[in-house]
Amino acid sequence: MKTPWWFLRKTPVAFLLWPVSVLYYGITRIVYNVRRIGAYKSRRPIVCIGNIFAGGVGKTPIVRAVAGQLNAPVVMRGYKKAAGTCNVGDEALMLNRDGILVHTGNRKSNIRLLNAQNSDAPIVMDDGFQNPGIVKNISVLVFDEAMGRGNGFMLPAGPLREPFRAVRRADAVIVIKSGRPARRALKFPSGMPVFYAHNKTVSPYADKTPLFAFAGIGYPKKFFSALDNVVAKKSFADHYQYTDGDIEKLRAAAARRGAKLITTEKDWVRLPAAAQKEIKFARLDTVIDDDFYAWLKEKIHADAKKRG
Repeated sequence: MKTPWWFLRKTPVAFLLWPVSVLYYGITRIVYNVRRIGAYKSRRPIVCIGNIFAGGVGKTPIVRAVAGQLNAPVVMRGYKKAAGTCNVGDEALMLNRDGILVHTGNRKSNIRLLNAQNSDAPIVMDDGFQNPGIVKNISVLVFDEAMGRGNGFMLPAGPLREPFRAVRRADAVIVIKSGRPARRALKFPSGMPVFYAHNKTVSPYADKTPLFAFAGIGYPKKFFSALDNVVAKKSFADHYQYTDGDIEKLRAAAARRGAKLITTEKDWVRLPAAAQKEIKFARLDTVIDDDFYAWLKEKIHADAKKRG
């Protein structure tokens, strides 16, 4: 599905859905507390990279950067598994293309599998901040500076999975700088370590090449605005599985404008194999401030000493 248009501002629709959000929160808290019973504690430290904003903040590149820095495997659900993404999901396939070992499916089962290996290295858990069934040693939340907390409401009235005060459960926050002012400044609890990251979208084409951009991600506008010389654009539902028919239509639309087709890396892995040879993607490189890695390694070391 496409991200609801009211998620970033308080509209009449958002207020109408607010009672449903209250009910949703009540149900999720009951489930959360039940699942906390008998939570699994990993032998190897678990570094959770999560969010409370329902998608679109740029968490996957953060996971890629952290897992690469720690030389750690990643466990994730593998959202929207399909034959087109080798039944592991687009995010997993994207990480795997960078040489990162990714385990998709039941995260608890995969952590047990990794614990059976002869290694004490950390395990990076993609998402899972709201999963009480696994004990996290370090939890880091990711936010997009421009999107902030959206309209501040919980699903389905807004983009938050749980109230913003849930940030207090995290050990640190990474804010992805956007260069655009936030609708509402992000304010975190006193003493919360806050680190910053910067995105750079790298196009494979020359600067003046006309581009027809398309994307099926949480907030495609972020991708479109990061490119230069976009003469046309097309958005699809998040994690959309492209068909040969879709590619034919996109190819024809781009040809009419004398433009080159371009998409995100996450979309590219969901293209039919033949289309991948023709269509290029713009790589999103995320650079996290060095202070974060110094803090993370210190936290991992402190956790290891605590374990004895």
